[in-house]
Amino acid sequence: MRNICIILFCLLSVSSLFSQDEKISLDKVVGTIGGELVLKSEIEEQYSYLLEKNKGTLPPDAKCLISEQILTQKLLLNQAKLDSVLVSDEEVNTQVNAKIDNILAYMNNDVSQLEAYYGQTVQQLKDQVREDQKNQMLIQRMQSKIMGDVAVTPSEVKAFYNQMKVDSLPYFNAEVELGEIVYKPKVNEEQKKIARDKLEDIRKQLMDTNASFASLAENYSEDPGSARLGGDLGWAKRGKFVPEFEAAAFKLEKAEISPVIESDFGFHIIQLLERRGNSIHTRHILIKPKITEEDIALAKHRLDTIVDLLNKDSIDFSKAVKLYSDKNTQSYNNDGRMVNTASNNTFFEMSELDPEIFFVIDTMKIGRVSGAIQFTDPAGEIYFRAVKMMSRTTPHRASLKTDYQKFHNFVVEQKRNGIIYKWVLDKKKRTYIDIKDSELANCPNISKDWISTKPK
Repeated sequence: MRNICIILFCLLSVSSLFSQDEKISLDKVVGTIGGELVLKSEIEEQYSYLLEKNKGTLPPDAKCLISEQILTQKLLLNQAKLDSVLVSDEEVNTQVNAKIDNILAYMNNDVSQLEAYYGQTVQQLKDQVREDQKNQMLIQRMQSKIMGDVAVTPSEVKAFYNQMKVDSLPYFNAEVELGEIVYKPKVNEEQKKIARDKLEDIRKQLMDTNASFASLAENYSEDPGSARLGGDLGWAKRGKFVPEFEAAAFKLEKAEISPVIESDFGFHIIQLLERRGNSIHTRHILIKPKITEEDIALAKHRLDTIVDLLNKDSIDFSKAVKLYSDKNTQSYNNDGRMVNTASNNTFFEMSELDPEIFFVIDTMKIGRVSGAIQFTDPAGEIYFRAVKMMSRTTPHRASLKTDYQKFHNFVVEQKRNGIIYKWVLDKKKRTYIDIKDSELANCPNISKDWISTKPK
């Protein structure tokens, strides 16, 4: 289990499990940047994570470099608050939910395992990490505000490339660029009726007897995140839920139970527990229609038919993505191109591909589209994807001809770093900074620019 915690460090740090006041009381304040406190645990956690990631090998000045990075983040956060940079509760909730869902996926969606490990319910965990998540988003938004839209011309890319020595050019392994159409099997009407009827029976129990909504949710709801909490979804503002759910929930009076409503997740009944202005506290019971083997076979046949049209040039790939691909996938809004989450671009080394994709595209020609490949998402839902070979390179020394986009990205990143660096230099002169820790103060990079700085 310890390995899971290390893997998920960036998703949910240990310090996120405490409120800011709790952190301060349990920790040591090593510095102040404007109105933001720097805690010793923040530095130690980052250091331990990188030490583990790099198998126990870090440069001697690693802790000093980590400390300066954290000081810079605090400077950005302080300015974001001064500038009233906005991050909505809905945006924060979406990110928190995604992170908790990712953790659950690593634990095979076993809610009891997660709650036993962290010693909190899922909802309590979400409440605890919300502040840290909001701060991270404020920092990112402040960075974007400072950098604006960084434009790079082809001549700048060429100049950057030309000033590099041939023997210093990076060597790239074989890479591919892939497109995909992701197709979700459709539930047949018979299974929908079975699910709806089951939930109608549960609702009838609630309306005709003194049955407990919470008990029925624990026994029957197929939402793993809320079932153990009696269906409780906590407080939420508009925008958190899918439209069908939200429309029904906001129409309810206190303690009222909704009719059965359908969403992409299945069928729900909702009870309003409390309302405060534009926020509601609800609970629900979810019943999901079952996907049958016939539904799965039909989906595979449907996607294979689309692939056949694509390989005969009877339909354009971009158009097929918009017509048939699942709108909730990242590639849908990227013209079908798959994104490498490790590098945040669209290129994959062959070793980075999932085995089921690797063996399908290994000998595929550029422009061809694979047959339907079945896969299961972290929530256990079955999908199919058809993969298109967009481009392929062999192992090679980087060149402007074959790797223009990479060099373009290098130059953009260089410009962004330069803008942030100049902003930090200027802002440090205008922000109260107090470094209280002697170990931190002895770092050359800290003592030079960060010690006892006061606004002019």
